[in-house]
Amino acid sequence: MKNIILVLALITVPFLTMAQKENEVRASMGIDFISVPELKDYLEANYTDKLSDFSSAVNFSGSYGRKISDNSQLELEIGYLLNSYNGSSLSGNYDLSYSLVMPSLLYNFVIADEGYNFKFGGGAGVRLLYITEKLPADPNNYDYSSLGFGFLLRAAGNTAIAKDVYAHIAADIRYDSLGEPDSNASANKVESVNFSSLSFGVRLGISYQF
Repeated sequence: MKNIILVLALITVPFLTMAQKENEVRASMGIDFISVPELKDYLEANYTDKLSDFSSAVNFSGSYGRKISDNSQLELEIGYLLNSYNGSSLSGNYDLSYSLVMPSLLYNFVIADEGYNFKFGGGAGVRLLYITEKLPADPNNYDYSSLGFGFLLRAAGNTAIAKDVYAHIAADIRYDSLGEPDSNASANKVESVNFSSLSFGVRLGISYQF
């Protein structure tokens, strides 16, 4: 009986060890440099001075990935981006802020060795845009939303800092097709602005592989 248990243990342990390294969870944050051409034109024409072609936005993300072969991985990620603009005039202050929820499914090519790995991949997913606008001399906030889709390319590196724990660094290129937002209110023409955007981002985080 002991010999049978020993044999089963010797057979099972390698598979358990392999399974522990097939999965990865990650949390990260970073900065995106984002261009929204129609929004830039709208703000410059109505509320602000000349703006840069790219503005900075903060990005948070979390993901779960699972290897499907020695050198490939499928990864499900949810990202959350925050951005805002403001201006002032004789009639008062103007504020516009928006958030973008970005679930994506990615395919990654993985190069791995003891203590580190590199991933190169891309994917796509739906995009949910939420906008809040505060007009000069108007006490109300106006909310808008839009549903679109986006594409993502990424290069990432992970290096071990503890057992199964890795420091994560990544660079992204993303295009999000968001269209014009909808609102129940018709107080402002931001509804006619296309929020489609191109962005470049860098992020740092922690991943755990098991």
